[in-house]
Amino acid sequence: MLRFSANLTMLFNEVDFLARFEKAARAGFKGIEYLFPYEWGKNQLIDKLGENNLIQVLYNLPAGDWSAGERGIACIPGRETEFQEGVGKAIDYSKALGCFQINCLVGLTSQNVPIEKVQATLIGNLRFAAKALDNEGIRLLIEPLNDRDMPGFYLVHTADALQIIKEVGHRNLWLQYDVYHMQIMEGNLTRTILDNLSTISHIQIADNPGRHEPGTGEINFANVFKAIETAGYDRWVGCEYKPAGRTEDGLQWLSPYR
Repeated sequence: MLRFSANLTMLFNEVDFLARFEKAARAGFKGIEYLFPYEWGKNQLIDKLGENNLIQVLYNLPAGDWSAGERGIACIPGRETEFQEGVGKAIDYSKALGCFQINCLVGLTSQNVPIEKVQATLIGNLRFAAKALDNEGIRLLIEPLNDRDMPGFYLVHTADALQIIKEVGHRNLWLQYDVYHMQIMEGNLTRTILDNLSTISHIQIADNPGRHEPGTGEINFANVFKAIETAGYDRWVGCEYKPAGRTEDGLQWLSPYR
């Protein structure tokens, strides 16, 4: 049976962030994820997880100045020290929250910087992070995003992510596969997932267009879910979508998988 985690950055926005933990548990979720934990104290988050019997499934490394439009710094030359400090902070939270996988948003492509330098910076940073997290028993993930919603994002195709994983050459670098982003960029969802299942550590979902819940768009999620379950995928599927209305009203799609 597939396991679904609620992305609290997107779901249950009807209430404040810390109240979303209870909302997720009441809706039947056992795992939760979100973009970043760093705005909140570790003890606050630990309490919310414990009170609601939830597992912390995933969050991202610090990604620079999010409010200013930064979407990661791993590929930005000159920010290596900041990146390494962010890895340390993420590990600190991971140990407290019991979260054993962390995603790295690689960032927007630096302007007026040779692409070879951008690539080398990313490879070096990922090697550092993969080793540091591996020492703590934490998986490092990278995720391609679509460049319609995220213009200028450096990593936009599955094949490119797989090539980076190969070039980094560390056992502790995994693929986070986002169905919504990859439907926009390349389609062929089921085949791509099945071909790379041994490298995929986390899957995220949203329908297209609109990035709403499954069943609101063009993706045949019943077939996708059946295929990955049959193939033995036993990790989490993150619900990273924007509800078309009130979150609870759009959860009917989840009923067969509870």
